Amino acid sequence: MSATGAAPPAPPLELVAFIGLGALGAPMAARLLQAGHPLTVHNRSRERELPLAAAGARRAASVPQAVAGAAVLCLCLSDDRAVQAVLLEQALAALAPGALVIDFSTIAPATSRALAARLETAGITYLDAPVTGGTEGARNGSLAVLVGGSGAALERARPLLEAVGSSISHFGPVGAGQQAKAVNQVLVAGSYAAVAEAIALGRRLGLPMAQVCAALEGGAAGSWALRHRAGNMICDHYPLGFRLALHRKDLAIALAEAASAGLELPLTTQVAAMEDTLIASGHADEDVSVLARWFEAGH
Repeated sequence: MSATGAAPPAPPLELVAFIGLGALGAPMAARLLQAGHPLTVHNRSRERELPLAAAGARRAASVPQAVAGAAVLCLCLSDDRAVQAVLLEQALAALAPGALVIDFSTIAPATSRALAARLETAGITYLDAPVTGGTEGARNGSLAVLVGGSGAALERARPLLEAVGSSISHFGPVGAGQQAKAVNQVLVAGSYAAVAEAIALGRRLGLPMAQVCAALEGGAAGSWALRHRAGNMICDHYPLGFRLALHRKDLAIALAEAASAGLELPLTTQVAAMEDTLIASGHADEDVSVLARWFEAGH
């Protein structure tokens, strides 16, 4: 309190740049704007910037322009190669020492560790902070954020993370967040495939599957996948939440981490093979719930 009894003014919010406005990135950036963070956005497909600009974000014509003057850079990109290209080849030279990078992308833990080491030489701090919760969670700010990095960096990032997530968990040094996300994607693989398989069985038995799934949601079989994706599978309609090709990329990360630890993942391996079949059949850009079509193909 000041001598007059008034609370001291809050420190100004740091300028944030957000690169990658896909199915998750765009609503996450919107949540940051809604929380009052000054935001500059850039996306390879420039039209993705327009709704955010209408809501108050500043558009930048390039990655260097987006990060110039930014204290925090948020990334939400598709894979390791995209993150490396944007961060090392385009953003790094424009970032000032003392900047913080929050990487919401899902990439290999080893890639996160290598990026952190490279940025450290330039005086820049890196957090790996992959998220889970789907497009629904991104829109309503209820994502689970899985963090790897220093405690000090996490505390600096916390106001931003709280704008996009309802659960923020710190698992250890850089790379630990990505390892936790690999565990998550193994669970997603099993749960989506189980729902698809159960629906295939119920249909073959002639059961009213919408009614069956509604009845089972409150029991031991209840899951996020059953609650949010069974309807898509029953209707054979797959509005994009998370692309099958990206989930297959994530399973490759999980399988590689398991192999490095000397562990076999037979269920994950089977789901990966199912996804390979669907991708080869043209379903790469559909939602992961398109796994249901593997059973329709007569496998």
